[in-house]
Amino acid sequence: MRRTLLIPALLDHHWPLLRWAFMSDQWDPVVLDTEAEELGLRYLHNDLCYPFFLIAGQVLSALQSGRYDPERTGILISQPGDGCRGSCLIRLLRPALNRAGFDQVSLVSLNVRELERGSALPLSLSAVRRALAAAFWGDAMLLASHQTRPYEAHPGDTDHLVRAWTGTLSQDLAQNRNLSSSGILNRCREMAADFQAVERAPRRCKRVAVVGDLYTKYCSLGNWDLERYLEHHGCEVAVNGLTWHALYYWDTHLTGVRRHGTAPLLRWACRLQGQLCRILTQSDFASLPPYPELKALGAPFSRCAVGAGWLLAAETAAWVQAGYPRVLATLPFACLPGHIYGRGQYAALQRRLPGSLIVGVDFDASLREGTVQSRIQMLLDSALS
Repeated sequence: MRRTLLIPALLDHHWPLLRWAFMSDQWDPVVLDTEAEELGLRYLHNDLCYPFFLIAGQVLSALQSGRYDPERTGILISQPGDGCRGSCLIRLLRPALNRAGFDQVSLVSLNVRELERGSALPLSLSAVRRALAAAFWGDAMLLASHQTRPYEAHPGDTDHLVRAWTGTLSQDLAQNRNLSSSGILNRCREMAADFQAVERAPRRCKRVAVVGDLYTKYCSLGNWDLERYLEHHGCEVAVNGLTWHALYYWDTHLTGVRRHGTAPLLRWACRLQGQLCRILTQSDFASLPPYPELKALGAPFSRCAVGAGWLLAAETAAWVQAGYPRVLATLPFACLPGHIYGRGQYAALQRRLPGSLIVGVDFDASLREGTVQSRIQMLLDSALS
């Protein structure tokens, strides 16, 4: 009998597909989408990184709901294994679960740096293949839908298409179909063609790129539904795909035998990403350059690889060059690498990218919605130099 694997929110556009990578004879994955910030604050110190409260609150809310048997439930926690304090979450969450009466619930670590070896989630070759396909398909859908929704003639057309494609791709992943390079790319071509065919109305939208921390960039809980807010205020939002972040992590964090052993897979993923970029640009969708080119673009700005590191600078420069001069840099409050290596780059980037405007915004339980929205409005209302 399979056990339930609860997956806290993180990748809104990718988890519906990536969850199939964790489906196995042992686990039945369930992605959480509830908000329980106050519950998380009740069990964790308020000086911790903002995502900690959201994740802890989601997990405790799900367990207290009675829908899951604690004896047969695990929690998936990803660990970056660098200066990000997210690596410590699994050790902080254990005492919180024990105090709440869920000491029998297991914590499962997702990492590639041999952390928490006793509780690490084993990944089969089949799981890796499904994860790679889900990541590329999620990127294609993310980039195409963001550049379609603000211009759709009939509101809801884009979201309907996203739901339809999520169902189709989920069936592919469940049945291990179209997981070869050609199968992945064919699905990307079909998606790009469908989104390109959506009827559009002639509208002028401000183009805004969102960069920064993984959680506040991709998770609506972590950024207070930032994408919808921007689209409601007449913006076309650009958020980079997950594969760029994955390749950055893969390239900068793996060392020794693991790095050399996975080098052929890294080269294959970079080639596949390059083909994905061509498919998107041929369908008139903007995309950042493939990872090797993006890495070269970011080299003059920063070489730091802690947290978002040089990827933040590279994404900012690439989006500005792609025609998105307004850049919103998002961070969770108390993210030490983000504040040091992220925020420390804003002024230099602004000087070296004429015609752009970069505004940083923090998300935290102590902030109010109006404070964040005033920062966003400053970005939207300020004239570009």
